[in-house]
Amino acid sequence: MSIQSLEKYLPQDTLQYLKIWFSDYYIHIKITRNRNSKLGDYRKLPDNSHEITINSTLAPQLFFFVLTHELAHLIAFEKYGRRISPHGNEWKETFRKMLLESLQVYDEDLKPIIVKFSKSPKANFMASPDLVKYFHIETQDDSLQFIEELQKGDFFIYRNEKYLLEGLIKKNYLCKNLATGRKYSFKPLARIEKCS
Repeated sequence: MSIQSLEKYLPQDTLQYLKIWFSDYYIHIKITRNRNSKLGDYRKLPDNSHEITINSTLAPQLFFFVLTHELAHLIAFEKYGRRISPHGNEWKETFRKMLLESLQVYDEDLKPIIVKFSKSPKANFMASPDLVKYFHIETQDDSLQFIEELQKGDFFIYRNEKYLLEGLIKKNYLCKNLATGRKYSFKPLARIEKCS
């Protein structure tokens, strides 16, 4: 897929950055159906080319953010070698520079969130409450809320199953599936439907 064919997924004025970032590499970009487990993925192929996959359902600014995250893997590995940690200091520094370099692409209300995030980039998008909340404002059903907004003893529905919130374990929420009796750990920004 060419850089130009990505335009329909991206915010305006992003091609200038992608042309610079892509210039030294042969990259296969695959646009995938929605995956609940990840937003994007990077890997080096046996022929030494690179493959990046990104969910097709992402809002343009989030699509660009995820693409930048995955490109930072490629650039960091090429610059520092394959022995670096995938989300180690080299990747963080590369991602930080790319985010700040392309800051003007993002909406004014998103820019401060990107600047804050860039101070110590996280490996997982879900680890940044500000980013998750920003992007879920426009993309999620209004009847859903974050599990962190519930109280101990509240009931909720997640993926058509009813749960009881039992308490907090470190940063996650311990919840009991009422049908099976099994207990599960939920991240604070899991989207659920509160019920009685």
